[in-house]
Amino acid sequence: MAITNYQVKYLLRHCTQVLGVILILMGTTSMARDLPGAKPANSGVSAERLARLDAAMQTEIDEHKKAGIIVLLARHGKVVHHKAYGMANIEAGKPMQKDSLVRLYSMTKPLTSVALLTLYEQGKFQLTDTLDKYIPEMKDLQVFTGENAYGVMTTEEPGRKPTIQDVFRHTAGFAYGNGTSPVDLLYQQNGIGYDTSSSLKEMVTERLPRMPLLYQPGKRWVYSVSHDVQAYLVEYFSGMPYAEYLQKTILDPLDMKDTYFGVPENIVDRYTANYGPGEKGELTQIENQNGNRPRGESGSYSRYTDIPFGGSGLSATAMDYAKFAQMLLNGGELNGVRILGSKTVELMTMNHLPANIGYLTGPSAGGGYGLGVSVLADQAVAGNLGSVGQFGWGGAASTKVIMDPEEDMVAIFLTQYMPSEFSIINKWQTLVYQSIVE
Repeated sequence: MAITNYQVKYLLRHCTQVLGVILILMGTTSMARDLPGAKPANSGVSAERLARLDAAMQTEIDEHKKAGIIVLLARHGKVVHHKAYGMANIEAGKPMQKDSLVRLYSMTKPLTSVALLTLYEQGKFQLTDTLDKYIPEMKDLQVFTGENAYGVMTTEEPGRKPTIQDVFRHTAGFAYGNGTSPVDLLYQQNGIGYDTSSSLKEMVTERLPRMPLLYQPGKRWVYSVSHDVQAYLVEYFSGMPYAEYLQKTILDPLDMKDTYFGVPENIVDRYTANYGPGEKGELTQIENQNGNRPRGESGSYSRYTDIPFGGSGLSATAMDYAKFAQMLLNGGELNGVRILGSKTVELMTMNHLPANIGYLTGPSAGGGYGLGVSVLADQAVAGNLGSVGQFGWGGAASTKVIMDPEEDMVAIFLTQYMPSEFSIINKWQTLVYQSIVE
């Protein structure tokens, strides 16, 4: 059958349109890999003042206080500063790179909370539901009251049962097992921890219900295994392993291809070593890039490859975490991909602490706590530059993310130094905010 000139023109025109759409989609996919960049001045940030940040970070390296540091600053959705300083591994002679992989520790927690909130949006539960509705093993929880004259622990009935909202905001009564209270010691004796629990299910449904609550639910804020309870609830409501659900619901949609549990063998070289103070305060390697201790013993992070937990365990690049942070700052959406509704993000990032608890103290002074993130409530009490309503969290290896709706800003600080050094984090925050000029 002969093809007319009209048909030829029609085919050419529509093939061109289809090709154009394909090219646009390819371009969109390419751009989605990283947040776009911009000159600082075009985003209301002073390049001259950013030089102060660079100088301070470099001083930390030059004075051998830190091995390496990565900072990222994005404003109005565009990266205006992203820089690496120092070494990822001093002993191996590996420089820190902008795409080096760092262990996030508790910066894992906000991702766990978002994963659970996606199930909340599906109507799987209400925040006020008690935990024993979905974890019946917790129906007979008791509350620690002290010890009698014979050193035997005493308990009482809870005034109310802990709720899902409690495990979002660390008011359920759980401990972390790393303190000195009798309840913390009991956690240690019963193997409740990332180094000793064999799975989320075992931790949450077998070991944890045998422990007394440290305090009456809703009466205190105590950092705890609550995010691991959240991760188990993700498995319960989704019917999927927690790590698989996280990958499917958050990491893949946001194109977070450099975020992992554990240390995959094929990318070990991209990981940083972890450092801390030696016997004389000198910078000392405490974990190598494999997540193991220098002498070869298995470290906590090497174990998370097989057993993902909700409170710790992810590793990522600064850019990957920036995608997650920017999504929250955008009200739950990034590059046309919606993870949460805007009203859910609004609920997540407001202060949920009861009035009787008041503000947090220590490194989060002046802050409340939302559904998996701290929220600044009083800047004067915090005593640093910032904005009321900024939210975020940090990790045990001196890492921190700030999401600031008022300034439309994401700021990320990554190093690998334990225990967490809040003085450098506070300095970094000051230097980030002083760079904003309009």
